[in-house]
Amino acid sequence: MSDASPPRLAVVPVAALFAFALALHLAATAVTPYGLHRDEFLYLAMGRHLSLWRMDFPPGIALLGNAVRWVFGDTLFAVRLVPAAAGSVLIVLAALLARELGGGRTAQVLAALAVVCNLLFLRTASLFQPVVLDQLWWALAFIALVRVARTGAPRWWIVLGVAGGFGLLTKWSILFIGFGMLVGLLATPLRRSLATPWPYVALALALLIGHPSLTGQIALDWPLLLQMGGLRDAQLGRIGFGEYAGEQVLYSPPGFALAVAGLVGLFASAALRPYRVIGVACATTWVLLLLLHGKSYYVGPIYPALFAAAGVLVERVERRRLRIALAWTSALVLAAWALALLPLGLPILQPPLMAAFAARLGITTATTTNRGTVLPLPQDYADMLGWEEKVRAVARIYDSLPPEERREAVIVANNYGRAGALDWYGPRLGLPGAICPCGTYWQFGPGEKPGRVIIGVGLDPEELRGEVASVATVATVREPWGVEEEQEVMITVAKGPRRTLQEIWRTISPNYR
Repeated sequence: MSDASPPRLAVVPVAALFAFALALHLAATAVTPYGLHRDEFLYLAMGRHLSLWRMDFPPGIALLGNAVRWVFGDTLFAVRLVPAAAGSVLIVLAALLARELGGGRTAQVLAALAVVCNLLFLRTASLFQPVVLDQLWWALAFIALVRVARTGAPRWWIVLGVAGGFGLLTKWSILFIGFGMLVGLLATPLRRSLATPWPYVALALALLIGHPSLTGQIALDWPLLLQMGGLRDAQLGRIGFGEYAGEQVLYSPPGFALAVAGLVGLFASAALRPYRVIGVACATTWVLLLLLHGKSYYVGPIYPALFAAAGVLVERVERRRLRIALAWTSALVLAAWALALLPLGLPILQPPLMAAFAARLGITTATTTNRGTVLPLPQDYADMLGWEEKVRAVARIYDSLPPEERREAVIVANNYGRAGALDWYGPRLGLPGAICPCGTYWQFGPGEKPGRVIIGVGLDPEELRGEVASVATVATVREPWGVEEEQEVMITVAKGPRRTLQEIWRTISPNYR
């Protein structure tokens, strides 16, 4: 261990990359032809139904959603400002990681640029989801662990615990890197630190900060198990090595090559050998998620650390001309790939143009859905279309009801995207809140009205006939560019239920598929 100070931070170029990325994301939000993503609706709805110690998902995103709406209001720009800022901060953390590993200006700029020019980090920084925040906490945890490896100072264990705690508040995947770091500690001389109290202080601090996520699981009888079972059956079970690794390459082939070089360097380079714990943690996490059939973006947070290690390797090349050539070639190839495929990272093209662009590329991986089907658009983009049109159709039907029926009407949607869209757009159109018997929305309950009049969004009228006196399909909303289940959605009106919604709710369990 050493107390030697790391190199100076390359403030000007790193700040320039931060500002560029932030401006790029905000400009993309200003011109995007797409709306909110179905997942964004859910996380904002979690904030409106906040119950901090009784939530089936880590509540950090719900708290943040409430803060955003309170400060900036209910606008697309306000919602997207948070991930844009978080993604830009991640660029700075990548540079700091390179600095902590002993890298100077070249290493720091290359690490930061590799994040800027990676389609994964572009995409996650354009969506109000826990993913980009998860990337931040992993990066902070890596910085703390590098500092522990270099100095052994107890305060960095505290920082590691804080990163883990906020990670628990954000996304359960922090547990994967936690496991990877534990393996790294056991496999390197840092195992000696386990004989001190500081790793356990860090663990206790993480549990203290993240305890609302844990209490929610205990209070609701571990819905995480249902969620993971639904994901495994509907999405994860089909993911193999080809899709897992192939998508990581697609995000940025030159970036992937840099990451591999960085991983090798963490094991083989004398300059990086003191930080082998990072290499073991990253390799363990990568393999663990492969074995668990994880999605490719699950492992994305290890890449800033690997980019940082690669930057140090490039900077340590002894031959000056070769070093300069490697640095400039890497930077130019990274930028060229990102520029060429920018519409896959940011939702800036109109759907017809985006579909033509994707078709011209011929990379079906880019438009393959979570369930293995292929769309004209990337699924994230298809999941941003058609929601407001559905809500407006529901509003027209609601307004057409006689006043006495309108007072009794309940709006029931059969997936969280439709329910979330109704809760986001609906109040501006005079609609009551939606209920939904699936996933997190099931936890919000059926409300107080018994359901004498039900406006169903996506409900199958044939399945309703045995439950109500009458049911009629009154509208069909079409969105040809949406995901399959949203391309044609029926809206029904049902009356005279044989059971109240409250009675029905007690007989069903949340469906996370």
